[in-house]
Amino acid sequence: MYSYLQTLEDSDTYKKQAAPEVIWRLGSEILFYHPKSNVETFNTFADRMKNIGVLNYVKISLQHALYLMHHGMLEDANRNLSQAETWRYGEKSSSQEILINLVQAYKGLLQYYTWSKKKAELSKLDENDYAYSSATQSMLSDSWKTSVNICGLIKTPGVWDPFVKSYVEMLEFYGDQDEARKILTNYAYDEKFPSNPNAHIYLYNFLKKEKAPRAKLLSVLKNLYQIVPSHRLMLEFHMLLRKSEKEELRKLGLKVLFGVLDFAGCTKNITAWKYLARYLRQLLMENRLAWVQEEWNSRKSWWPTFHFSYFWAKSDWKEDTDLTCEKAFIAGILLGKGTFLFSFNFIF
Repeated sequence: MYSYLQTLEDSDTYKKQAAPEVIWRLGSEILFYHPKSNVETFNTFADRMKNIGVLNYVKISLQHALYLMHHGMLEDANRNLSQAETWRYGEKSSSQEILINLVQAYKGLLQYYTWSKKKAELSKLDENDYAYSSATQSMLSDSWKTSVNICGLIKTPGVWDPFVKSYVEMLEFYGDQDEARKILTNYAYDEKFPSNPNAHIYLYNFLKKEKAPRAKLLSVLKNLYQIVPSHRLMLEFHMLLRKSEKEELRKLGLKVLFGVLDFAGCTKNITAWKYLARYLRQLLMENRLAWVQEEWNSRKSWWPTFHFSYFWAKSDWKEDTDLTCEKAFIAGILLGKGTFLFSFNFIF
């Protein structure tokens, strides 16, 4: 606080405006990690900081609520959010609109948490009991509140994964598949929203559960492929492409597999290696050597060291002999049967 009073005497306007937030950030971090700190101390500090600087009230209230949630104090967190939600200060209020939406959305998330607990309890009740009917009505009320609080935020461009997932789960529970699909489609494809792989994952899982046509599933996974070519769903993407009757899609299926194995985190993914081994065998039988050569040309300078070195051969053999065999088969096709890995596999 002494530092803050010093800043007030500073002639630099920017420093004066920034001081409350800087002090809040430093102070809250210290109190969060200090071994002798407690919730009461943090609450006192937060309450004092909320009233220093008009534009900091909502932001600090939100962060304070998150701190309380972290400590399991959900009712106190909800109370903080409710107070922040009603904050108004003349023309300054409009500049805080997104923060207010975020505050409301977190209130909705707390209501969703209550709803999900009731949902779990509902499965234990007899549908003919009065308790079941009462719980159903209570859940409906919670879902309506959640909807009101979350809707404003998820229409605003941004990354709102937990809010979207919660809202969609409730829509599905009440059978509103059309609205759930609309929300997920908008979240994935609206150009105003930032690129977000999770948005495509949520939409794909929803459509898959709905048993949507293969073309729709391919479309969603193709977008995910462009963002995260190493995602585990790329193996499903490959299988869908592989079953296609269109040559360009089957060719893309090979490209997708090679793309997955380009990433260090996937080097020991035996499923990817098995898929590649089978597909290479199939393509060679179909006389599609040109497809294989096209993918291999851009990799032949670095894949041998990256995947087929002596070091990896020994390491793979110790950890997973099946993986070594799959890689040896592929090395034999890509590099020829005289390659080290191919020989290594049969020596052992």
